Amino acid sequence: MEHDYISISALNDFIFCPYSIYLHNVYENTDESLFHATPQTRGRIAHEAVDEKKSSTRKDVLQALPVYSEKYGLMGKIDVYKIKEKYLVERKYQLRQIYQGQIYQLWAQMFCLQEMGYEVERMAFYEISTKRTIPINLPTDEDIHRFELFLRSFRNYDPTKPFQPNLNKCRHCVYCSLCDKTIEDNVYQ
Repeated sequence: MEHDYISISALNDFIFCPYSIYLHNVYENTDESLFHATPQTRGRIAHEAVDEKKSSTRKDVLQALPVYSEKYGLMGKIDVYKIKEKYLVERKYQLRQIYQGQIYQLWAQMFCLQEMGYEVERMAFYEISTKRTIPINLPTDEDIHRFELFLRSFRNYDPTKPFQPNLNKCRHCVYCSLCDKTIEDNVYQ
């Protein structure tokens, strides 16, 4: 099956605002300081321990492992997978609320790992700022069906078609000041 692979990290962004994926691609090779706000910078810094494989020295813990799924056309990296425990963990600096897109990211990582031959029996988010672990249920058959429909809508999105921005979301978008769909200012300025 041929795919244009979807980056796992883009799943939550797409739910937040499909147009932001387009803007991300337009600005991906520019200076991040033009659009990254404090939360993104803080998250990137907090993530460095995993990206540099320094959050654990245990041999049975995989960190920053590149993963992919041919079935779903997904690619990305996992944060932490504990092999003996069959436990997948996604690290976030701060989680005031868990959004469906974040859960889709975790499921996508799980599907990739499974396709690569790893078993996943448990998964969770780990909030770095509070050292809190938040367990997430494995997806049901109905959840998987909704996930597949979501991937289809992601692949079929056309940024040239009319788009109605959600102004409340625009205020929290890092691309707000660069977006041609709104005149809002984001809350981070």
